[in-house]
Amino acid sequence: MSLTLDEAKLTAQTITTALPYIQRYKDKLIVVKYGGNAMTDPVLESSFARDIVLLKTVGIHPVVVHGGGPQVDTLLKELGRQSDRIDGMRVTDKATMDVVEMVLGGAVNKSIVNLINKHGGKAIGLTGKDASLITAQKLSLSRDDGTPIDLGFVGEVKSINKGVIDMLISADFIPVIAPLGVDEYGDTYNINADLVAGRVAEFLGAERLLLLTNIKGVLDKEGNVLTSLSPTDVENLIADGTISGGMIPKIAGALDAVKAGLRSATIVDGRVPHACLLEIFTNEGVGTQILR
Repeated sequence: MSLTLDEAKLTAQTITTALPYIQRYKDKLIVVKYGGNAMTDPVLESSFARDIVLLKTVGIHPVVVHGGGPQVDTLLKELGRQSDRIDGMRVTDKATMDVVEMVLGGAVNKSIVNLINKHGGKAIGLTGKDASLITAQKLSLSRDDGTPIDLGFVGEVKSINKGVIDMLISADFIPVIAPLGVDEYGDTYNINADLVAGRVAEFLGAERLLLLTNIKGVLDKEGNVLTSLSPTDVENLIADGTISGGMIPKIAGALDAVKAGLRSATIVDGRVPHACLLEIFTNEGVGTQILR
């Protein structure tokens, strides 16, 4: 496709503007949680895949952790099964776990890998079960009165096998990770993808954590985007109910990563084309950044 001179000048200016950011993040690792609308809109899917390939091409090392809740819901509905949620977490019995594993570890993971590779990347798909990448344990929750909540086969990350990801990155691959973990007894657990992304970023010592979502960012009670928050700000917003429901695990993944030493974690509006590039290569960004 040929460009006019003015278009060519604008392209050159854009590349030049991005140069300081490329230099800053070269050889750094960035963990991206991919989910929401960006996984169901073909234009956004292509935009995301090209972003990831571009990051790798300029010397940045992306690691993708993906969700797939809508795809799981669709298959469960087709099978005539209902799946409840508590505080954004799917209640997962054994039959539901089988469906989750089939969708996340199979169809969704391979679709993302194929799309990245189609755009010139070298993606490789993994679940937390591969090479014991994610060691999990059953997630324990309780109500305010202390009554335990049993979510079934829903887990939390106990540890990440950093060596597996390091090996793939050194071989110029882009890891694409489905959020499934396994415990010491061989049981498989469904783990919230935002929480997995946070722990992966923590164990790898990532430079940035980006959590793509379906909203503009963390909103105040008036619906305005809060562009920058401290861990204390986040805890206060959870306490007063501003952050609730499905946003809790998302913000918890970001908060835990920052508390563990990550410089920043960002809730990114994944509905914006090239959201990852806008967040990394501009000062404006497209979401809410949680800073240590």
